[in-house]
Amino acid sequence: MKSHENTARGMRQDGIAWVFVLPYLLTFSLFTILPVIISIFFSFTDFNMLQLPHFIGMQNYIRLFLQDDIFIKSVGNTFVLALITGPLGYLLCLLFAWMINELRPLARAFVTFVFYAPSISGSMYLVWRAFFSGDAYGYLNGFLMSSGIIASPIIWLRDEKYILTIVAIVALWSSLGTSFLTFIAGFQGVDKSYYEAGAVDGVTNRWQELWFITLPLMRPQMLLSAVLSITSSFGVGAVVTQLAGFPSTNYAAHTMINHLQDYGNTKYELGYASAIATVLFIIMVLSNFVIRKIIAKVGT
Repeated sequence: MKSHENTARGMRQDGIAWVFVLPYLLTFSLFTILPVIISIFFSFTDFNMLQLPHFIGMQNYIRLFLQDDIFIKSVGNTFVLALITGPLGYLLCLLFAWMINELRPLARAFVTFVFYAPSISGSMYLVWRAFFSGDAYGYLNGFLMSSGIIASPIIWLRDEKYILTIVAIVALWSSLGTSFLTFIAGFQGVDKSYYEAGAVDGVTNRWQELWFITLPLMRPQMLLSAVLSITSSFGVGAVVTQLAGFPSTNYAAHTMINHLQDYGNTKYELGYASAIATVLFIIMVLSNFVIRKIIAKVGT
């Protein structure tokens, strides 16, 4: 009888839990899982929004990898930007968060605000465009000309030698905000008693505290920050459009997101755009899998 009552109580508790979880599950399924499934389906079709989708098998993928030179170039640019803004941005966020966490509470709150605010500012591209302006009034050109380093202005955002480097710098700077806040929250959540126990066990300096105590306790935050870093690094597109135009000169900074927008929003070849999105999705999933394996080894 008692066992039956415990079972009934457990079922009621599970039911209450599902009531709270269900809205999130429905929203996540409707706006995340379902669009992914639809995109994968459309990637095997010829679909232009004016006619019903026509199944064409692997033709979109064959066209992507064997016939579309711009796509291949966009893949290379995407990986270059991802390698710069992903791992480097992740490490910089961790380092800055660790340093700022050592400040007094009031100073920490102020510096955190100053550090994070520019990354969500809609006017940040105006500042960068002014800095890299191609005339003599651009901040960088003005400084280099006044210093005698160059004799005439350089059109930074139209010269394919510089575009990708500039985009990488701006993308790296703009990617620091969210992951930085995640790390700050993780550092604040570490119980100080662990450091006292570590001192008893032979931890003698702050680097040992970071590696053997703080980072292992921050694995959830580290994993979240890694996912955010990967998503933002492979999703670079708006930075290119805002700085270098659409498309950039000779597709010098053209990314997979730009290519997806070109075929999805401009040419309305949704089947082909879905194939691009599917390839990008697979790359992100594989990257997240690798990152999970790496983070699992931190501090072990």
